[in-house]
Amino acid sequence: MIGRTWRAVTSWFTNMWTDIKASTDASILGVARFLGLLYGPIDRSLRIDQALQKALRYRLPPHVGWRHAFGGITYLLFMILVVTGVLLALFYRPSVQEAYPSIQHIVSDVSFGWLIRDLHVWSANLIVLAVLAHMGRVYFAAAYKPPRETNWLVGLLLLFIVLAFGATGYLLPWDQWAYWTVSEVLDVMSSTVLLGGVITEAIMGDAIVSGATLSRFFALHVIVLPWIALVLLVYHFTLVRRRGVAPPTDVREDRDSWRASAQWKLEDFPQGIPFFPNHLLRSFVVVVLVLAVAISLAALFPRPVGDAANPYLVPGELVSTWVPVDVSLALIRFLGPWGLTGFTLLGFSLVLVPLFDRRPERRLRHRPLAAALGLIFFIGFGVAWLTGRQIRSVSPSSRPAAESVRGASEIPEAGLPLRDLGPTPPRPAPGEEDSDPAGREP
Repeated sequence: MIGRTWRAVTSWFTNMWTDIKASTDASILGVARFLGLLYGPIDRSLRIDQALQKALRYRLPPHVGWRHAFGGITYLLFMILVVTGVLLALFYRPSVQEAYPSIQHIVSDVSFGWLIRDLHVWSANLIVLAVLAHMGRVYFAAAYKPPRETNWLVGLLLLFIVLAFGATGYLLPWDQWAYWTVSEVLDVMSSTVLLGGVITEAIMGDAIVSGATLSRFFALHVIVLPWIALVLLVYHFTLVRRRGVAPPTDVREDRDSWRASAQWKLEDFPQGIPFFPNHLLRSFVVVVLVLAVAISLAALFPRPVGDAANPYLVPGELVSTWVPVDVSLALIRFLGPWGLTGFTLLGFSLVLVPLFDRRPERRLRHRPLAAALGLIFFIGFGVAWLTGRQIRSVSPSSRPAAESVRGASEIPEAGLPLRDLGPTPPRPAPGEEDSDPAGREP
């Protein structure tokens, strides 16, 4: 009996191990093998060493250099945001009453909480600059041309997701600066034609920025957007691997015979740059520099915190803590509501560039329309950023709105979501309190 049971158990474990080996991709364990964590029978069974050697023999095109590191910098900053965001979510409480005190608790009481929070804030700024730098290199090098137009579209979607991450996370500190900045931008969005009002109403959840808005922003920030970003990143990396690195601008890559003409495939460069140790060392240098810059900025220039959010009181000073906020405020204040809408449409127009610029010519001087569109977008972003950094006051249009909110409700505690409480019940006459059967006070 015992023998049969033992044979059945060993047979079950043997079959399970066989199934695991059949379903395991050895390449995903290459890093563990490289670090010396897997040797012996596991290594021989799964052939991890062969997968590692193939990865180390991987070669890149000869023209790949430091300017191609912006994509890796963006991914590194995204990983920093994920890690720091998870740590912050352990202590953050997404409610009107507890959001601001929880931020104070993180900064003051949690060990290294101030560093984690400021590293998260600075990484959110740096990733915008890294995405734009990566996007600019791809755009002006004509790397969006066929057969890589799909990857260009996915990259633009990732840019939108990065901006959505920052926009939804900007309100979470629930201080005066965040509250009134978000209120002004949402007010402008609500006046936009077509879908502006519908989108604004859906993400606000109330007549003004309130607890419902905070809850929806938090849900988007920590649940919805991370899953979308994960899918897009996997697809983006898959397309890069399949289509390869775009050739230099002096190489014409034919749309129909790109595989046979230029052979710009990642594995076809015996004369190219070895991934190990050349590109691996370059990546390590970039990682160290980015981490040093982000941690130094977080330690030396922490994000200031305003007073707790108060819908009744307009702050005398407005401090922006995110690059796209500076751009948005500059466009709104100096160009009006249509300034933000027009610049957004200009950004979306970049999606259409690969549909019209289909020729194999890659030199910038032979693409005047595409060059002009790109220069307007990137230079306009820089000018709006520098201009928006000088804005330190709340929009005058917000003051009448605050007065109307103050007169519409009589809720004494600042920051609570406003609701229509209905008529106030009459107080009982003196001496009637004792007749209350439940013993309730008036």
